[in-house]
Amino acid sequence: MRLLHTSDWHLGRSFHRVSMLEAQAAFIGHLVATVREHDVDAVVVSGDVYDRAVPPLAAVELFDDALHRLAALGVPTVMISGNHDSARRLGVGAGLIDRAGIHLRTEPAACATPVVLADAHGDVAFYGLPYLEPALVKDHFGVEKAGHEAVLAAAMDRVRADLATRAPGTRSVVLAHAFVTGGEASDSERDITVGGVAAVPAGVFDGVDYAALGHLHGCQTITERVRYSGSPLPYSFSEADHHKSMWLVDLDADGRVTAERVACPVPRPLARIRGMLEELLTDPGLARHQDAWVEATLTDRIRPADPMARLTERFPHTLSLVFDPERAPDDPGVSYARRLADRSDQQIAEDFVAHVRGAGPDAHERAVLREAFDAVRADEAEREVAR
Repeated sequence: MRLLHTSDWHLGRSFHRVSMLEAQAAFIGHLVATVREHDVDAVVVSGDVYDRAVPPLAAVELFDDALHRLAALGVPTVMISGNHDSARRLGVGAGLIDRAGIHLRTEPAACATPVVLADAHGDVAFYGLPYLEPALVKDHFGVEKAGHEAVLAAAMDRVRADLATRAPGTRSVVLAHAFVTGGEASDSERDITVGGVAAVPAGVFDGVDYAALGHLHGCQTITERVRYSGSPLPYSFSEADHHKSMWLVDLDADGRVTAERVACPVPRPLARIRGMLEELLTDPGLARHQDAWVEATLTDRIRPADPMARLTERFPHTLSLVFDPERAPDDPGVSYARRLADRSDQQIAEDFVAHVRGAGPDAHERAVLREAFDAVRADEAEREVAR
């Protein structure tokens, strides 16, 4: 059986105030053409279909168009909700849409109820595990402590239990939206850390033939059977080195996996350039970036006049301007933003305690801070579900 694995469409998202809707529509067209040209048997979409819980109308219309075009191909599609989606909204009409071969899996309670497709070698069971917010699903799965690994492991126990009841030789595919250990993150994914831990081990997916992952935006292989497709389009400059693609996966009669990447069309390349303004304006080696979306980091010790206007004369698609003067890290002139770069909310809070008290928090106090941040994040997630 041949699968096309994709995820993280983020319909409705912009890139530094530039609408990506046209590029997203081009991707949907590319997806449909790929299904047709490569004789795909099933499409799997591993979450974050939309960029936010209440997407703009244009994004909903594009999703509707995608559903109609996929259904018209007669090729089954299995989708799950991600941490950016409203599971309840995405799942509206799932029972009716199911009849058209579009299988939406947004309810944690249905994680062990697969979509079963067949080929010449027998059945393939597709299990959809929507994003599992630990604080909201721990009671459903009978987990004492809210954590990503615990709830995902409990869901996978149910998957394996169902698979054990099926005919010998039944192959299996799991769709999941999670941060798996070994994956490389970018700046455009929403933080899902709970209890100081965001990642779960790949071993949680043991026992299935293929795990089609979503959440991380870079296409990557965790193991031969556990892969991220990544987002089809870039959503931050940290993705400048990504090669956006989907996985074309062949599942043979014995469940062995072979996979190849299918490149996605990207509207414009990304470039990150750094240096003093005059260097950036005159360096001939940067000419190749004149048609790219550009993030420019200026290292001038004194902020130059009209830097954006001058940069856009040479790089007309400059979208981001960062000031990072060359200074020692302990220089009092170093910006607050730079001092906080790459630090988590927990670390910032601990630094604040150390600053005002003269000593950092002890183990108990760190746990209290962690619980407070987890409670706020869980409350935000619950509010999104209720919207």
